Amino acid sequence: MASPYIELEVGQRTVKVTNPDKVYFPEIGATKRELVEYYVSVGEGALRGLRDRPTYIKRHPDGVLNDAIYQKRLPAKRPEWVQGVTVRFPSGRTAETLLVTEVADLAWCANLGTIDFHPWQARAADLAHPDELRIDIDPQPGTGFDQAREVAFVVRDVLGELGITGFPKTSGSRGVHIAVRIRPEWDFVQVRYAAIALAREVERRAPDLATTAWWKEERGERVFIDFNQNALDRTVVAAYSIRARPHAPVSTPVTWDELPEVDPSAFDIRTVPARFADLGDVHATLDDKAYSLTPLLEWFHADDRGDLPYPPNYPKMPGEPKRVQPSKARP
Repeated sequence: MASPYIELEVGQRTVKVTNPDKVYFPEIGATKRELVEYYVSVGEGALRGLRDRPTYIKRHPDGVLNDAIYQKRLPAKRPEWVQGVTVRFPSGRTAETLLVTEVADLAWCANLGTIDFHPWQARAADLAHPDELRIDIDPQPGTGFDQAREVAFVVRDVLGELGITGFPKTSGSRGVHIAVRIRPEWDFVQVRYAAIALAREVERRAPDLATTAWWKEERGERVFIDFNQNALDRTVVAAYSIRARPHAPVSTPVTWDELPEVDPSAFDIRTVPARFADLGDVHATLDDKAYSLTPLLEWFHADDRGDLPYPPNYPKMPGEPKRVQPSKARP
């Protein structure tokens, strides 16, 4: 027997939604149809962070309580209007990856059970040079959103002193992400260096609150600023992306004025569309100005501590320190 389905008009496309009444988020009873309609309702805002970027998708075709499919390769069976772009991984291998160009792409992906969207920092026109610096503020055990929020304001102050504007959003969990639009003049290694320099300055100003320690055993009860999210092939979840949890939380753009009072648990699949309809995209000016990384790179190169470790799946990088947990390092 054929699966039940509905068809939704999304811009100039018709998107088929199969099994629309399947429950994807059991805690609130939200269905697959609601997932697809959510992405259509916030689509113009979501496109601001996704458009023309290689994008990985995290699929839960049987709902969020079931195993995820983290998919970097574009499905072979797709509508003719869904585009792809070939990317190269740190290993040297290549793959054709989803290239988001319109809201209908999001609806089509949601019908495949896509909950999270994870875009690259670079766009298809120049995959070697990111146009976004990403500050991922990640609470560690013993800390939470309140501490991440404090660190975010330190980041804002550091950026502000450099004449740079960052745009904060909730992570959809306990953290905060800050996006900075940059000129696509630096490669992934240099953008990562800039992220390290920024993180170290935040750590210097708030040493009891923030840390750049890559090894978990060294972090303590401090908030980790994950500089490695700026490395090639690393991603953070997109703005307006739902997270794969039973209550369907959303990684939601906010303003700096809102952030002191924000409750991230208030943003979910059912509340964010109304917020978007009322306020529009509060990050609408994100693309208005692109900034230079020169000041941050000057800080990095003036710091005699040099580089920090890369993630374990990366080839050894020039100038990188030993990639070994301190407690296991040989004298």
